[in-house]
Amino acid sequence: MRRSDRLADIIEIVKDGRLHLARDLAETLQVSVRTIYRDIDTLTASGVPIDGERGVGYMLREPVFLPPLSLSLTELEALNLGMAIVGEVADDDLKAAARTLLSKVAETASHRRNAPKNWGFGVYHRMPLRSGFRHMPLIRAAIRNRMTLQITYRALGDEVTRRIIRPLQTEYWGQVWTCTTWCELRDAFRVFRIDRIQDCAETGTSFVDEPGKMIEDYLDSIGTD
Repeated sequence: MRRSDRLADIIEIVKDGRLHLARDLAETLQVSVRTIYRDIDTLTASGVPIDGERGVGYMLREPVFLPPLSLSLTELEALNLGMAIVGEVADDDLKAAARTLLSKVAETASHRRNAPKNWGFGVYHRMPLRSGFRHMPLIRAAIRNRMTLQITYRALGDEVTRRIIRPLQTEYWGQVWTCTTWCELRDAFRVFRIDRIQDCAETGTSFVDEPGKMIEDYLDSIGTD
């Protein structure tokens, strides 16, 4: 095992909030205790917030985010396929994020020199419903920030209603995007096709998670893990 991989493995092990003895880390990673001591010293010297001492144990006191250290060619293929799909079925913000993500990974991932120029993936998405994409950045921001939205919605039967919703999650079904919400008008969960939302605007009002009105409650109600 390369040392960079072992350092990443140590972080993964000690980030669970419990104390880990050096001898247990050594046994798990199949190295000597002396090697673990040196690795811990390297990590702490690099600014990784590991607390503890020899003979007592080690733990990570706060989250740490590392750039990708090693990606196999198969992992890179999976990433490129995923980003190719995002490039076809998402809004402009996510498309731009997909491009920059691939650019960053290309700079840091191992095996990039051996990666093929053509990954062998062509994604051709026939979707005439792109008009709904204009609402996606606002909906995604509202989900992150727990903000209610006011929408004008045209149902499949052409009935038009105005709703105040708590957006909880977006879903992609291969042809359309939907948004699972708590609808204040119906006082119940409702799933809206995003391409049938005619207008979407911020209300300036936030909401807090309430039992019975969260995405977990919706998933439980339909029997989805």
